[in-house]
Amino acid sequence: MARVAGVDLPREKRGEVALTYIYGIGTPSAKRVLIEARVDPEKRVKAWTEEDVARIRDIIERVLKVEGDLRREISMNIKRLMDIGAYRGIRHRRGLPVRGQRTHTNARTRKGPRRGVMVKKKPAAAAAPPPKKAGA
Repeated sequence: MARVAGVDLPREKRGEVALTYIYGIGTPSAKRVLIEARVDPEKRVKAWTEEDVARIRDIIERVLKVEGDLRREISMNIKRLMDIGAYRGIRHRRGLPVRGQRTHTNARTRKGPRRGVMVKKKPAAAAAPPPKKAGA
């Protein structure tokens, strides 16, 4: 099993698909890395040699920011927005959509499950006041 950037790549997958298991690498950057490393993108991970893995690992470390470093940078950017009180930071803090989506309906992924309005029932005795007598 090839280990690149702290991630065990699946052995049965093609190279360009296997590299996308690394956080921060999508299909386009996986293709770019494999071309630069002179490895066939169609080749399965189990068929990679140690030299192939070393070249891929070197390119990823040198060119791309992946895994922990990328996660840290993203969280620091969000924290900075919250600290300076930017609109996007306030939306992050409140757990609402950040990029202009509507919230009247939808936005359930960010807002979480619906919290129903609690309707309090009146006690049976206090529900209807006693009738008043006429003429009194």
